[in-house]
Amino acid sequence: MTDFPFSGALSGTRVLDLSRVLAGPSCTQILADLGADVIKVERPGVGDETRQWGPPWLRDTTGQETRESSYYLSINRGKRSVTINIGTPEGVALIRDLAAHSDVVVENFKVGSLARKGLDYPSLKGVREDIIYTSITGFGQNGPLASKAGYDYLTQAMSGLMSITGRPDDEPGGTPMRAGVAVTDQATGFYATIGILAALHHRDRTGEGQYIDVSLLDSGVAFLINQGLSYLVSGTSPGRTGEWHPSLAPYQPFDVADGRIVIAVGNDGQFAALCTWLDLVDLTTDPRFATNPDRNKYRAELAGLIQGALRSKTRAETLAGLEQVGVPVAVINDIEAAFAEPQLQHRGGRIDLPHVLADTAPGIASPLHFSETPIEYRDAPPTLGQHTAEVLAGVLGLTEEQIGDLANRNVL
Repeated sequence: MTDFPFSGALSGTRVLDLSRVLAGPSCTQILADLGADVIKVERPGVGDETRQWGPPWLRDTTGQETRESSYYLSINRGKRSVTINIGTPEGVALIRDLAAHSDVVVENFKVGSLARKGLDYPSLKGVREDIIYTSITGFGQNGPLASKAGYDYLTQAMSGLMSITGRPDDEPGGTPMRAGVAVTDQATGFYATIGILAALHHRDRTGEGQYIDVSLLDSGVAFLINQGLSYLVSGTSPGRTGEWHPSLAPYQPFDVADGRIVIAVGNDGQFAALCTWLDLVDLTTDPRFATNPDRNKYRAELAGLIQGALRSKTRAETLAGLEQVGVPVAVINDIEAAFAEPQLQHRGGRIDLPHVLADTAPGIASPLHFSETPIEYRDAPPTLGQHTAEVLAGVLGLTEEQIGDLANRNVL
C-alpha cells in the first residue's frame, strides 16, 4: 500500500466519500483542499448525478463540449474517483475494505439504506473502531420526516429562509423566493466539515471515533441567525424586506446617475459622514434620524432624502467619495464583474487546474488562507472512475489481475 500522497493541514487523513450531488461533495472538497486524500465512490457508468447537470459543459482542447458539467466541477476537485457497484456483494466488500483504511466516511443515502448493506456506522465501526462517520440527510436520522427525501429547495422553504427572501407582499412581485444558490445544501456541507474537524480533534485526544448526524433542515434553520432570534425574542415571524435591511438604515441600494450602488451604514458615525458628504448635515440632528432605531423607524423617508441627493452623482464619484470619508459602499456586480474585481484577482479567487479532457478546468478558490499549511490545489475534478485501478492497487493492494476480474464481473 502507498503512503498518503498529499500535503496540507489534513495530510495523512483519508476520507471515503459515499456522497453525491452538493452537500456531501462540498464538504469533502473542503477536506480535499485541506490535504485529505478523498476517495469518491461512484456508480459505474453513471457516477454522481451532477455530472449530468448541464449545460454549461467543460470544453476540450478542440473546443468541443465534454460531458463534465460545471455543476460537478464546482464541488469535486482534489478527489480520486473510484467506480464500485454497491449493488453487488463484492462491491460492498470493497467499500468495507476502503473504510478500514479510512479515517472519515461521508454519506448522504436515505436513512437505513446503508444499514441494509452493512455499510452503516455500527457495521463500519466493526472494521475500524475509531472511524468518524458522517451522515447527511434532508431531515436527520430520527423524527417524523426522517424517511423523507430532502432537497435544497424543499428545506429553503421549510426552514423559513424563503419567507424572508424577496420583496414584501405589498410590493410588485412580492412573494417568497429561493436564494440564488443552494443555501441549505452549502450550509450543511459547512456544518458537516466543522463536525468532522471537531471529531478528528477529539479522536486525536482520546482515540475515540464517533457518528455525526447533520441535516439540511437543521442547517437551514441555523442559517436564520439574527432573523431566527428575531422571532424567538419577539414571538413574531419577520417578513420580507426586499432591498431593505431589517435592522439597519440606510443599508440598501440607491440609484446614481449611471447605475446602482449599495450603501451600508452600520453606525452613527458613518451616518454623519454620509450626510456631510451629501450636504445633508441637517439630517444628523433631525430626531427622526439621530440613532439607528430612529432611522429604522423612518427608513422610507430617510431613503427618499438620500436618494434625492445621490441621483445626480456618478457611480465612480460616489464610490471614491464615500470610501474617502469611511462610509461602506459597493457596486452591484454580476458574476463576471465579481471575478474581474482587482481585489478578488489579487487574492487568487479563480484557479485553473490541468484536466485530462481539456487543457485546464476552472474553479473557485478556497477562501481559506493559511500561513503554515497553505491550500494546495492538486487536481481538477476527476473523470468517472479515473482512479479506480490506482486506489484499489495502492490502498487495498489488489493486483492488476484481480482488478481486471472485478471489472469483468461488473463490480467496477
